Amino acid sequence: MGLRKSPKNMNQKIFIKTFGCQMNEYDSNRILDLVKKIGYEKTEIYENADCYLINTCHIRDKSKEKVYHEIGRVKKKFRLKKKPLVIIAGCVAQAENQEMLEREPYIDFVIGPQSYHKINNAILNYEKQKKKIQEIEFDADSKFDYLSKIKNSSSKVSSFLTIQEGCDKFCHFCVVPYTRGPEYSRPFNQILDEAKHLADSGSKEIILLGQNVNAYNNDGYRLSDLILGIEKLNEIKRIRYTTSHPKDMTEDLIEIYKSSKKLMPLVHLPVQSGSNKILKLMNRKHTVEEYLKIYDILKKFNPKIEFSSDFIISYPGEDDQDFKFTCHLIDKIRFINSYSFIFSPRPGTPAENLNLIEKKISIKRLEKIQNLLFENQIQMNKSLEKNVINVLVENLTDDKTKTFGRSEYMTPVIFNGNKSDIGKVVQVRINKSNRTTLFGEIVSNSNQKVA
Repeated sequence: MGLRKSPKNMNQKIFIKTFGCQMNEYDSNRILDLVKKIGYEKTEIYENADCYLINTCHIRDKSKEKVYHEIGRVKKKFRLKKKPLVIIAGCVAQAENQEMLEREPYIDFVIGPQSYHKINNAILNYEKQKKKIQEIEFDADSKFDYLSKIKNSSSKVSSFLTIQEGCDKFCHFCVVPYTRGPEYSRPFNQILDEAKHLADSGSKEIILLGQNVNAYNNDGYRLSDLILGIEKLNEIKRIRYTTSHPKDMTEDLIEIYKSSKKLMPLVHLPVQSGSNKILKLMNRKHTVEEYLKIYDILKKFNPKIEFSSDFIISYPGEDDQDFKFTCHLIDKIRFINSYSFIFSPRPGTPAENLNLIEKKISIKRLEKIQNLLFENQIQMNKSLEKNVINVLVENLTDDKTKTFGRSEYMTPVIFNGNKSDIGKVVQVRINKSNRTTLFGEIVSNSNQKVA
């Protein structure tokens, strides 16, 4: 690694603002692990920052404008103070690098998601030369090889672990292939080593991450092999993965739901639309029938399995019949937790210049879809009232009067535990619920085997 702490950086403070997905959260944590090597410490008070880093997401609408708005806040706060080093990382940095440097002189350098292992050299070089820097190469192999030498410092009960990056699917609405590059799967043993380190550091749940996490394939090892390998770690009680693509729900991954004792029974599998016509326009490479086949097989293997999904509403070309097909799919599968958005074009994608559906129609459709999805959530949570469920305890509530954990289906649970329960799987009787949260009382403090 060969980097020495710059005397200038000793006890310097870095504030990291993270937008977007779980992978960005993982990346931000790893960036922090890296910059510690040159003397930076994390601060939660951004006014104290010597370095202000914004880790960006390009998936949703107005992602770029969020960044400029955030920089505006920083400029105002530091108007009468010494300017911090301002770094833009992540997918917006990858997609808009030169434009950002030209539009906003307050930005010192940009670094893409496949280059952040170079951040320490970039910081030290900037301090010497005061020259604007772009690091935007697609170099996932070098990145993860470098990161494997630096321990993941996460000590959370539930920890993210990136196993795969990039995408080869090229859905017409999606910017990921252009900001994260082609599909790349980390070496199998490298991932298991990081999982073991997380387990030794106190993690009880590991969430495997990837843009197409179930496309993982390294030297013949698949996602199913990783799940089985991590399952052997005694300290790990729960395993999850996200986000999947229906095209990559291979037979070996489906079969593992028969045998795994630690893989949770919630399958997040984005479908995007219930209409084959729209799926074809999106270039999704799967049909509704193929999606339903996966659903039917998994429910047959394990009736406890529930599905969550993503939906894009009013994709260009969607008519009333296409929209009804999506409603019918929701009624059939009864997704228990899903995300739904009106289509918004991303620059540089094939769908960028398509004719948009009238806003009034789009809003009306989104409201209907969300009402259906929310009703499914409410009914699912209602069905758990008066039942005893297994909850992995993550921390105390903000006011320290209750404990917070999650059910097997990722639903937040608030109950009357205590600090000693953190990191345990406990039994909680559910007394009441709302759409997003379960409320109950602890029944047992003993560790439970998780189905």
